[in-house]
Amino acid sequence: MNLIRSLIFAVLQTLLTIVFSVVALFSFPFSAFARYRLITGYNRAVMGLARGVLGIRYVVEGREHLPDRPAIILAKHQSAWETVAFLLLFPPVSPVIKQELLRVPFFGWGFRLLNPIAIDRSAGREALKQIVRQGKEKLAQGFWVLVFPEGTRVAPGEKGRYGIGGSWLAVEAGAPVVPVAHNAGEVWPKNAFIKRPGTVTVRIGPALETAGKTAAELTREVEAWIETEMARLPPAAARQ
Repeated sequence: MNLIRSLIFAVLQTLLTIVFSVVALFSFPFSAFARYRLITGYNRAVMGLARGVLGIRYVVEGREHLPDRPAIILAKHQSAWETVAFLLLFPPVSPVIKQELLRVPFFGWGFRLLNPIAIDRSAGREALKQIVRQGKEKLAQGFWVLVFPEGTRVAPGEKGRYGIGGSWLAVEAGAPVVPVAHNAGEVWPKNAFIKRPGTVTVRIGPALETAGKTAAELTREVEAWIETEMARLPPAAARQ
């Protein structure tokens, strides 16, 4: 059944991607926030399909920790689920992505109009400068910034190397950091076609102020919080 459900989901998601890429192109004359509300209709539709077809639901804990001003979200990265869901679960965000995604047919066309921060990850220190420069612009516009500090998706139970890009932006901009843990990889595995029903837990931590901290210190603090909470999250399949 999981194979059949995943196949149906893949077909419907592909159709949605094509439709919303066209919608995104027609949204070009609108303001950044108007485009965001329109284009993230795709995210709502995909999350609806995930719930109705795949049986993937979610709960969010800690919304009260979200500050009342634009912040940097530093989150665990396990699957494609959070790249879709987080644009709905948080205030309007500008995600940091690799430039290659903008070249993907249909998907990349729409993403380009969603106000992302696209970086060349092979550029080393220059990539960090891109994050800071573009991130400050997004924060000034009222957007939050979403960064996956591990850089790439990691399997449940594993931990990648935490980069300092998001923390560096936070320190340079004087913006708070919001750490986020979740277990989406247990039901929507990395690079796996077959998804499993279950309930993803998204846990939002207390906002961390950056005054008096270096980017390295802040990164270590975020890493410690996220990895501690990852070990405390309930199994994703436990709440089906």
